[in-house]
Amino acid sequence: MPFMIGRAPIRRTLNYLNAGTIILKDEIQIFSINYNIRGNHHQGIKDFIFWHISQLQYKNPKVQVITFKNMTPTPFIKCYYENGNTMLIDVDDKSKDEILMHLRRVVCKSKELQKEESIKKEKKDNPANFGVGCSRSCICVVPGQIPCPAIVPLPYHMRGKYKYQKKDD
Repeated sequence: MPFMIGRAPIRRTLNYLNAGTIILKDEIQIFSINYNIRGNHHQGIKDFIFWHISQLQYKNPKVQVITFKNMTPTPFIKCYYENGNTMLIDVDDKSKDEILMHLRRVVCKSKELQKEESIKKEKKDNPANFGVGCSRSCICVVPGQIPCPAIVPLPYHMRGKYKYQKKDD
């Protein structure tokens, strides 16, 4: 498998991306990270980017994530809110785990809010749903739809057997 080549190929698996715990608040539109590729006090943010940035992007598809390399003497994270405010987070000389815990505390949604949203998302009272566990067992009970072929046979022009079969001339 070609996607399992490179440094730490586990980062490219769907299970790894789903395991991310950083779900940003809805007000955050842009999440920018500034760091240098050299220097010991930048090592924590480099490790954070290596291990957690893909999870952050996967869990927050509506947030723009930007990384700036070699543009600042000290590493920091800046969050831009939809009302125009910004939040500056200093990550100088912190480990990737300290950065992760601080982001969870400051810019992430609470566990209770995440549970509420997941319950709302899986609600099945949508009238367009049909099947097992829904109000309609089959699409044929909706007015205007073709009835089930088991009850009323389909017209010949809608059957592939007659439509695609070559006629003997």
